[in-house]
Amino acid sequence: LWSLMMGFWQPVTNLRDCVSQNPPGTTFFLCLLTLALSFICLASYSSTHTLPNPDTTKDWNHLLSALSQFQLCVKENANSSELLSSTSSALMEKEQDRKTTTDSSPSSITHRHLKVPLVVTSSSPSSSLKDLSLHTMLNANQLQLEGKESVNLTLERLSGNTTYTCLTISAPANVLPLSLLPPACPASEKDMSPIHVDASKEMPTASQTCYSLHSKNDPTFTVMLTPEEQSVAVRHLLEVSGCLLGVCLMLCLAAGLTHSLTPKSEFNIIR
Repeated sequence: LWSLMMGFWQPVTNLRDCVSQNPPGTTFFLCLLTLALSFICLASYSSTHTLPNPDTTKDWNHLLSALSQFQLCVKENANSSELLSSTSSALMEKEQDRKTTTDSSPSSITHRHLKVPLVVTSSSPSSSLKDLSLHTMLNANQLQLEGKESVNLTLERLSGNTTYTCLTISAPANVLPLSLLPPACPASEKDMSPIHVDASKEMPTASQTCYSLHSKNDPTFTVMLTPEEQSVAVRHLLEVSGCLLGVCLMLCLAAGLTHSLTPKSEFNIIR
């Protein structure tokens, strides 16, 4: 009996036979092992790097990226009186936005004057970008934000700085991202008259004067996980990978302890 048991206790041979005779089980084992090793690598990476918070998807990088998808074009059929009227109303609105204090209620209008990484370029080579100010209005859902409330935007190009733009934004407090605000834009010494433009994702015509926006992802605007949150995530990853490795070990033991008898071995035992 002992010699018979020792004949069956051949782990390497049994594992080799199990792999060759049970391809679906082998594939399942390799998938579990790969998943466990992937979780271990992810836990190691998470413990040594700062990770963004997946629960905060709408930050200022997200808003600026959505804004940069629009072309800001001056109306073709707008006469000088319409432009003057829109400019005057934009100036009045801008002045009111700067003087209005922010209320704490969710339905109040929040006014921000921020320095953001936006580059403004013009489709017309003859158009000057010096002392440029653009004003437009969009709905919140057009900026991939929640709701359909109106969002007023005024862009002022900073003198001597081509990589940053002053953004004056007015919208309900519950629409704008609340975390990690961009720095406040310094007050302009010049009183620039904003140009009223229409925002569109369509390609402009050759006769239109349009302005393009190019945003740059700023990591300081991204909400990161706290050390406590990262430690919890790492612990969960290690716990799951440990369970998967335990299942893999049990599968290996089961394959090493069992051996399907071949017709030849059955004949030898009976004889």
